[in-house]
Amino acid sequence: MPDAEEPTTEEDGGYHLLSVIVPVYNERVTVAEVIRRIRAVELPVAVEVVAVDDGSSDGTDKVLAALGDSTVRVITHGENRGKGASIRTGLAAIRGDLLLIQDADLEYDPADWPRLLEPVLRGKARVVYGSRFTGERKNMLPLHWIGNRFLSLVTNVLYSSTMSDMETCYKLFDRKVLEGLTIESDRFDFEPEITAKVLRRGHRIYEVPISYAGREMGEGKKITWRDGVGALRALIKYRFVRIEP
Repeated sequence: MPDAEEPTTEEDGGYHLLSVIVPVYNERVTVAEVIRRIRAVELPVAVEVVAVDDGSSDGTDKVLAALGDSTVRVITHGENRGKGASIRTGLAAIRGDLLLIQDADLEYDPADWPRLLEPVLRGKARVVYGSRFTGERKNMLPLHWIGNRFLSLVTNVLYSSTMSDMETCYKLFDRKVLEGLTIESDRFDFEPEITAKVLRRGHRIYEVPISYAGREMGEGKKITWRDGVGALRALIKYRFVRIEP
């Protein structure tokens, strides 16, 4: 992974720094491996990582404290506030002109970052999502599969899009796309909110296939059917409320 202070080449399309926000909550077992994989990725742009420990109670804070260095900055919430709140905290701290979200649970592999970056660096897109339904994957639980497909369908109907995976963690943005955009959601409804607001601003979302190794509830997966209901509510809400221009 290039150091965050390295210059970039002319082939980067004008982008100089990829900021990666890693929201972390009780991922003591996996977060060190995620950071190792992040550091192993070779990219044509420099990288900074902002890990937000969202009030973990399992010793994750101690693991992160040992991992921090010049390219991995750790910010800590005193109490658990949710994924959306963690991303808001990260957004206030990053410096890059590109933004990527990376979960800390090993379901998503940073080795897929070059695939996500390629359309942006080639000038084909300003927003890229990694689709779990078009690439290699360990199948997710049936209820999650149905819920994800249903929420993507609702997104397409409400926002005239053609997405296969709205709920994916891997969302890459040209930072300018998000200028003036306020994130209100504290929890997993961040995913539909950011998608809805980007689509309503007229940006088309480019999808690329990614690998996916889904966890089961006994392995620490935190999202439940209640979060699916919240996502549906958010999709409907942000289709009709006024948003920032």
